[in-house]
Amino acid sequence: MNTLIEIIHQLSKEIQDKEDRRARSTNDKIRFEYALTKILEDIWSNYFAHPDSECLINKNKNFYSDNAKYRDPNLTYRMAMAAFDGLINLDMIYVTKGGYYDRTTFQGDLTRYKATPRLLEKIDELESHPAIYIKPNLDDQTIILRNEVEGRKIAMPYDETSFTDQARKNLRTINACITRHWTDLMIKDEEYIKLQERLLLDDEKQPIDLTKKMLYRIFSNNDFKQGGRFYRGWWQNVPSEYRKFITIDSKKTQEYDFSQLNPNMIYSLYNLELGSDDAYSRVLDGEHRDTVKEAFNAMIQANTPLKSKPKDIDLDKVEMTWTELRQAVLDSHKPIQHLFFTGLGNRLQFEDSNMAEGVMLHFSAMDAPALPIHDSFIMHHGYASELQESMQRTFYNRFNKHIIANREEELVNVIKNDAPMDSPAFWDDTSVEATVEGDKEYSKWQDRDAMWLSRSR
Repeated sequence: MNTLIEIIHQLSKEIQDKEDRRARSTNDKIRFEYALTKILEDIWSNYFAHPDSECLINKNKNFYSDNAKYRDPNLTYRMAMAAFDGLINLDMIYVTKGGYYDRTTFQGDLTRYKATPRLLEKIDELESHPAIYIKPNLDDQTIILRNEVEGRKIAMPYDETSFTDQARKNLRTINACITRHWTDLMIKDEEYIKLQERLLLDDEKQPIDLTKKMLYRIFSNNDFKQGGRFYRGWWQNVPSEYRKFITIDSKKTQEYDFSQLNPNMIYSLYNLELGSDDAYSRVLDGEHRDTVKEAFNAMIQANTPLKSKPKDIDLDKVEMTWTELRQAVLDSHKPIQHLFFTGLGNRLQFEDSNMAEGVMLHFSAMDAPALPIHDSFIMHHGYASELQESMQRTFYNRFNKHIIANREEELVNVIKNDAPMDSPAFWDDTSVEATVEGDKEYSKWQDRDAMWLSRSR
């Protein structure tokens, strides 16, 4: 049994044989096998990401009927539960944690489950890789409008406008370009396992799942002029120190980001001059720039005075209190003092998301994927100069001011100074042809790459 569809047909028959009911109608059978497919694809992709990864299923009936804007019209509650319960009855999956919702705290979680050894034996027989076999749905609802309701971020219904229609068409073009190409992470097999285990233990991260190739544009505060950044691409889950090893079509990549993007946008929007001094280094005489940058952006994002330190900011090395750092930022940016703590960050995200869309569309027309990570992009190294020019041109077209687009400093330093000689950072050509006879410690990356090439021929 070498294909997922064969496993689906076999399990569908076994579930039907164990059920005490009449045979399903043709339409119900189609919906049942669709639900079964979705569950098995989820199991397969999660298992390949990490064997200990858990899958999630929503057992709330309303989830499958409410909010037609976002639900999958082919997935019904009745058939999803029939497929899920049927797999449990066959000893193919088991629940690791039941779902719940606390109406007092408005907190909850979905039902979690994993495959049993019986099902994993079948999964192990599959000859392909889930990221190669599972086709992304380019017609999925990729434009998402969110609002915070009772402490939870909820996807909100919305009426179609010329903006949402064009945003969806643009994103379909971008996603079509990305999914035509093979994106991967070229690190040694042993290091890949360590990274996945690290991400599995991180409450705010998930193991890298190469099937997550589609971007979704998410707007905030029930407003299509707030937020709008692009999310859910697997590469956005990669820690920054590993991003230099992302490959596109077997080739090494480079990452560029906008220099001081938020300060440049704020000063430009309000017709003020930022000046030549670095927006972050001017705060503490050049010391602790990264911490200052985190504080600046947190203060711009917040819609309250932010008297307490944000949990993600580490002040151990700064040797000052949050109150002192907060005031230092305000004192160094007096022309825009009044804009901090006003929730301006969501408007800035809308601005930078529109620029990101422009950059990605530019390269999609050339069939060259540009992978976004907020205000930076990862591209095939051969496009580095044009990427830099495109980013700078996009900013100038919007604000009529110049901005610098920098190659990630960390990447330059690692390649020049710190990378071991056997690292792909030193390779002029990271194609399969150049590496297939090379270090077998990269065998998993080589296998995935070879499978993609075989399928695309």
